[in-house]
Amino acid sequence: MKTKAKYKVGNWNAYDAALKQRGSITFWVNEEVIEQWHNEQKTGNKGASNYYTDVAIATMGTIQSLFHLPGRQTEGFLESLFMLMGIELQVPDHSTLSRRLSKLSMKLPVVPKDNGVHVVVDSTGVKVYGEGEWKVRTHGMGKRRTWRKLHLGVDSESGEILAGVVTTNDVADCEVLPDLLEQIDQQIEQVSGDGGYDTKNCYDIITGRGAKPTIPPRSNAKIQQHSNTQAQPSPRDENLCRIHQVGRKQWKQESDYHRRSLSETAIFRLKTIFGGKLRRRFFDNQVVELFLQCAALNRMIHLGKPVSYKVEN
Repeated sequence: MKTKAKYKVGNWNAYDAALKQRGSITFWVNEEVIEQWHNEQKTGNKGASNYYTDVAIATMGTIQSLFHLPGRQTEGFLESLFMLMGIELQVPDHSTLSRRLSKLSMKLPVVPKDNGVHVVVDSTGVKVYGEGEWKVRTHGMGKRRTWRKLHLGVDSESGEILAGVVTTNDVADCEVLPDLLEQIDQQIEQVSGDGGYDTKNCYDIITGRGAKPTIPPRSNAKIQQHSNTQAQPSPRDENLCRIHQVGRKQWKQESDYHRRSLSETAIFRLKTIFGGKLRRRFFDNQVVELFLQCAALNRMIHLGKPVSYKVEN
């Protein structure tokens, strides 16, 4: 019987310090955030300017998601924090936070790279409201049970979330891929996704970015352009021919398709830390809530990641 491989963390001291830093209030509410809390400049538009900056709204929303606090408790938490820090700053009330979130412009913090990235794509469902899992298992699903779908593009090397799109649960993965890749400014070398992305449009979008598409064709897939034609063979046909030659398992190893599972790892991290459930009622606010969670996860990754090595038996 084959024993399961064991791994150990080689940089435990640095990783342990990074884990502790994730829970530090001064990391999330630092001097830079405090300096940008109030909006000192006039916008020049009609009406009163926003008293609180987008940084203040994003910070409050991040604190709420990170520590799983309702709106009023988040307001009280920050007020007591500023009082203990001896800082005379007002805190947005929960209704102001809800109103401003829908108009908040978010950009994911990503460490720039000189070389191209291998993007792995996947999606997951995030619960909005409805019955608990026990009730569904016992009595079945109710009419009010619904989900939002979070589509992610993840850097397979660093684990950073490079792009994200939030849709309703009836939107297919292949429809969202163009929007995901459009958000990525860096050079893309390879895009890996499961069979849900096996469409002509997805292949065209990926090759249009100068990247290699690594998508497993369906089991009943047929070659579209045979070798006797003068047209340039499509990447999908090349993948299919190689699968016929060496088998699907060997093709996945050769093409680094297995790194696609790292998108599932990013989803697991996101749901473990933030709970996998949305607090907001309106769709625009739900989109920003998920983007704040993705941005917070990237900042955690920037603090430090475990470096594991295989233990020989």
